[in-house]
Amino acid sequence: MRDYYEILGVERTATAEEIKRAYRKLALKYHPDRNPDDPTAEERFKEAAEAYEVLSNPEKRQRYDRFGHAGVRGNGNAGPGFQDINDIFSAFSDIFGGGSIFEEVFGGGRARGRGPRPRGRPGSDLRIKLPLTYEEIAEGVEKKIKVRKYVVCEACAGTGAEGREQGYVVCPTCGGTGEIRHVTRSVFGQFVNVQPCPACQGEGRVVRHRCAACGGEGRRKGEETITINVPPGVLEGHYLTLRGAGNAGVRGGPAGDLRVEIEELPHEHFTREGLDIYYELYLSFPDAVLGTEVEVPTLKGRARLQIDPGVQSGKILRMRERGLPELHGGRVGDQMVRIHVWTPTSLTDEERQLLEQLRHSPSFAPQPERQERRSFFSKFKDVFT
Repeated sequence: MRDYYEILGVERTATAEEIKRAYRKLALKYHPDRNPDDPTAEERFKEAAEAYEVLSNPEKRQRYDRFGHAGVRGNGNAGPGFQDINDIFSAFSDIFGGGSIFEEVFGGGRARGRGPRPRGRPGSDLRIKLPLTYEEIAEGVEKKIKVRKYVVCEACAGTGAEGREQGYVVCPTCGGTGEIRHVTRSVFGQFVNVQPCPACQGEGRVVRHRCAACGGEGRRKGEETITINVPPGVLEGHYLTLRGAGNAGVRGGPAGDLRVEIEELPHEHFTREGLDIYYELYLSFPDAVLGTEVEVPTLKGRARLQIDPGVQSGKILRMRERGLPELHGGRVGDQMVRIHVWTPTSLTDEERQLLEQLRHSPSFAPQPERQERRSFFSKFKDVFT
């Protein structure tokens, strides 16, 4: 039996990385798909794999260096010999980037060891918009909506065949593998391109007797009522993904997902800025001067709000934690009430006379300098009281 170091063409002092590179080079050189006319290639391929299996394992390499082949084959140990080339693909796929070299360069050599292909093709995803009011966003809501989509055919339970599984036969085009292999030759050797079988779409089977209800698809157009639990605090553009709630797959394939995108409905009273909501309150001139108590809408009904005498147009009053909650957080926004003093556009003669009497009163004369002399803290307090 040849020395493992000799097989790989490395020195006995070679590092793990040097051993790995040497094996990769030999595996590509002697791959059976690249050497279809060389009966010795597969044996050389297995020989290199056996050498690498020992020398890449520190413990086995130490035993081999000390005792030779007996160190890895004695004491009932059957050794690292590979009986099937698929064992090599399974054992060392990491050497080739998860099997990508074998699959891309040699056309899926590792596919020889694959299990049965999954039945059916997956269904497509669906996307819908879910309109919500501010009140629903504030509290969270459970919505039941009807979605038109492909649903599983009840007549054949999604198989697409009459008589369920008995309605299938092995695909005559690919022989049940679900793949078609195309071999091309070039100066670099033989290349194998593997593609899904066009006759069975990669399933490896075809329907012998199609279900009359769905035409062999295993699904049909229908409607399903879906429950959506919306958490408090969602924003416009947020989306919820419901796994498996999309279109049913073809002939038992997995269903797609349903993506629910949140859409905020315009509110009758409020606009939104982040977690805060804004309400525009219009006061008469007398109410602004004398002060009053008003009733304003909130997201949880109506509330009384005290207006101090002399309130200025543009002032913002804060109603704490009357806004919208933060998604998955503990913070709650505020309701901001912006004051607008209403200026009448038409007056009776009596109202005009009363205002003429007040026109030159010192109390009604604008005094902007008093506003300018106020401290920054006073302004801040005035705006966010």
